[in-house]
Order: sequence, then structure tokens, then C-alpha cells
Amino acid sequence: MAYTRAVPSLAGLRRTLAGNRILLWVCLVIAVNQLGFGIIVPVTPIYARTFGVSEAAIGLVVAVYGLGRFLFSAPVGQAADWFGRKRTIFGGTALTFVGSLLCGLAGDFSQLLIFRFIAGVGSTTVITGTQIVVADVATRENRGRMMSTYQGFFAFAVGVGPSIGGLVAVIAGPRAPFFVFAALTLVAGLLALTQLPETGDPAARRPAPSTVPAVPTSSDTSISGMAATAAVGVSAPERGVTRQLLTNVGFLCVALVTFQHAFTRTGALFSVVPLMGVERLGLDSAAIGLALTIGNMLNLAAITLAGVLADRYGRKPVIVPSCLLTACAFAGFAFAPSYAIFVISALLWGIGSALGGSASAYAADQAPPGRNGATMGMYRMLGDAGYVIGPALLGFVAQVAGAQSALLVAAGIAIAAMIPFALLAPETRPRTRSVASAA
Repeated sequence: MAYTRAVPSLAGLRRTLAGNRILLWVCLVIAVNQLGFGIIVPVTPIYARTFGVSEAAIGLVVAVYGLGRFLFSAPVGQAADWFGRKRTIFGGTALTFVGSLLCGLAGDFSQLLIFRFIAGVGSTTVITGTQIVVADVATRENRGRMMSTYQGFFAFAVGVGPSIGGLVAVIAGPRAPFFVFAALTLVAGLLALTQLPETGDPAARRPAPSTVPAVPTSSDTSISGMAATAAVGVSAPERGVTRQLLTNVGFLCVALVTFQHAFTRTGALFSVVPLMGVERLGLDSAAIGLALTIGNMLNLAAITLAGVLADRYGRKPVIVPSCLLTACAFAGFAFAPSYAIFVISALLWGIGSALGGSASAYAADQAPPGRNGATMGMYRMLGDAGYVIGPALLGFVAQVAGAQSALLVAAGIAIAAMIPFALLAPETRPRTRSVASAA
């Protein structure tokens, strides 16, 4: 009897070790890729300024990157289901390489916008693809910790990047960080191609949407649903998954939380905060990069604990405070009279961002069986809408009413996203071990 009970335990141990090995490699892929992204964070608005454009136009440089992410996140999720995770991630690194290289070679502002869009498409392909791999190997009981580990590598890379990027820009000029980013994407692509196994379900793969007849399923049998399916050119099963997600209150609420994270991070932290540091406090790119690095290092220190807390006590007690801390951070940036307060605000943002990493675990909890790709793709798309709207809107507010007003708007958006999630989203915390055993 003891032997028969040990067999499933050994099988579970093998699955855990295999999952951890895959998690390690996917974390290395995203870390190398996002190190390059972090390198260009403090430089992008300063580089855009060299073309002689306004604050609103600088916001567009970030927004167009987000537009590429927004438009292609859901298709990337479907592509990962159809063609496999590994091919999708490698394709994303190739696109990011091309876009980043061309950004560094841009001859005018319009070219910079086009090349940033290409890089944004590559970015969402890598991020969505790697998040799907984590969702594949995680379970509901350990998803918070696995997603937090992924977010930890992500945050560490983005956190280290600004200091490197600031120094590279000081030494070699504002174009140089984009070339470094391009080189790092080649390394990430090589890791994905040689080390990542395929984690998708082969049975879930299918031909491209145009070759699949739109046959209604039990989840989408209405005439209106069939018409909508034909209109968007996707199969009825995929349309059913989309409708299921878009009518899920918890999924929509967590997507709103992720929207505000993207809105405030790209619109305020990436676009307004560096300019405010330069023009109000007289900081250079290296000092700004150091402050963002310090904040991201605290993010890294807190993110694993955030995952443990999310698995032990539930997702909501971790996600709700993340919005509140984010609001406090941008209020601090808005009123910072000195570099010390600037750094403290970055620290608050780092903690809030760490806690907010549990949002991806909550979203994965909502995935229908076998539809991790479609779910995470839709989640990324809704969240990346903030990547488009945030920089454009806050750049316009900064131009019209000043940087301080733009940062206060960012703080208000964080509070506005927190309220519906706190009130309406159901808890997806897994049952305790004792309850599961009794069942």
C-alpha cells in the first residue's frame, strides 16, 4: 500500500522538476529580452526630444510601441495555440531585433514611430508567449509563486537596465542603447530556440482561421454569435472563448488592473517621470536610471513574497494594495522637491508593481481548459490598451497642464482601477490542503 501511494508522489515530483526546469529557461529568456528593454527606458523620451518634438509627441513614441502590443497580443495568443509556444517566442525576438536596430538608425521622427511599432509587435510576442509557457507548467496551487518568479526575473532585468542604459547614453549617445537592446534580443532568441521545449497541447493546434469553417459550438450557438464570428474571421470555438472571457467579471476586473499598471508605467514612469527629473530637478539620464533601478530592485526583493502571499491568502489581498501603492508613488513623483523623494517614490512604485504581478496569476485562473494561449493573449491585449492610451493621454496632459498634473492623473487612474476589482472580482484562491484532502 505504501508503494502504490509513493508512485503518484514520484510522478508528481518529476512533473514539478520538469516544470521548474522549463520555468528557469523561460525566465532567462524574458530576463535577457527585458534587460534590453530596461536599457532604453530612461533614454527613449530623451532620444525623442533630439528630433525637436513636443511632450505630446514624445508620448506618442511610447504609445505607438504600446499600439503594436495592443493590436497583436490576442493574435499572438492564438498563434501560440496553433503553431506552438517556441516558434512564437522566437519570432517575437526576431521582430524585436529588427525594430530596435532600426530605431537606433532612425533618420527622422516619423521613422522612429514606425520602427517603435515594429518593436512593440515583437515585444508582445515574446511577453505573451513566455507568460503562456508559465501558465502551461503551473497549477492553480502554485501559479502565484510561478508567475511571481517569472515577474521577478522580468522586474530584475527591467530594473538593472535603466542604470546601464543611462551610462551607455552618457558615453555613446542616445542611439546606442537601442543597438544594445537589439543585440540582447538575439541572445534571447537563441535561448528560446535551443533550450525551451514545446509546452502547448498538440491536439489544440489547428489550421489558420481562414481555413477553419465557422461552425457554432455549445458555447456560441446564437445567430448573433455566428455573425460576429464570421465578421472577425476567427473560428467559432475561439469566438466562444472570447465571449466567455469578456463576460467574466473577474477577468474584466483584473484586466482593468493590468490596464492601469500599463497606463501608469508607460504613460507616467517611462514618459513623464524622466522629463520631470531632467527639467524640474535637473537630473541627468544616469541619475534617473539609478532611481528607477533602485525601485525595480525593491520590486525584485518583494515579488517572490507577493507570490507566496497570493497562493496562501488569495489574489485579492495582494492585488488591491498594489493599486494603492502605485497611486502613492505617482503622487510622490508629482510633488517631489528633491532627488531623495524622487527615489522614495520609485521605491513605492517598486513595491506596488511587485504586488501587482499577481494579476497575471488571477487571469490564468480564469482560463478555460486548454485555452491558456487565448486567455493570456486576451488578457495582454486588454492590459496593453493602457500602453497605448497612457503615453498619449498623459503626454497631452503634461503639455497642456504640466508634468505634475499628468502624474496626478496617473495616481487617480490607479485608484479608479482598484475600486471595481476590490468590490466585484471573486477570489480565486485555491482550496487549502486540508479541504482538498477531505474532498
